[in-house]
Amino acid sequence: MSAKKGPSVEISYATRILKFAKKGEKSGWTYIEVPADVAAKLFPGNKKSFRVKGTLDDYLIKGVALFPMGEGAFILPLNAALRKGIGKGEGTMLHLTLQRDAAELAIDPDLMECLEDEPDAGNYFSLLPKSHQVYFSKWIETAKSAETKARRIARTMHALSNKMSYAEMIRARV
Repeated sequence: MSAKKGPSVEISYATRILKFAKKGEKSGWTYIEVPADVAAKLFPGNKKSFRVKGTLDDYLIKGVALFPMGEGAFILPLNAALRKGIGKGEGTMLHLTLQRDAAELAIDPDLMECLEDEPDAGNYFSLLPKSHQVYFSKWIETAKSAETKARRIARTMHALSNKMSYAEMIRARV
């Protein structure tokens, strides 16, 4: 493991890709571990989720969240897009180069335009913590077609007009 000094610390190490069998809501997740000592170098004293950027082998990542697992350790979930990008799955070795990503996450411009046209939804959205606003935005941005994006924006606008959180909207299937 190596750490480079600069504006933010960069950590490099190799690890094995793992998968949860049964772990509550994380069952079936593919992930990599970020040990407590590594996380402490990336973001000293932090015990909450935070974003990182860097590389998984040669695959560039940014704005990817690390999730706390207790005792100062974190995991980096590998969703389908990341697994496809690195071309690897459970049990294989992966070389990581990570640093904290402090860049501000932007909200989808199409969502912002719709929120301007719907004051009730816009006002409720503005009261949500930034991380909750990002849940809605990322869900919209990950749509694979224009039709899906439009449906997701409509669903989001309906939910926000009814003062629903992202989780409530997803569960309600509005």
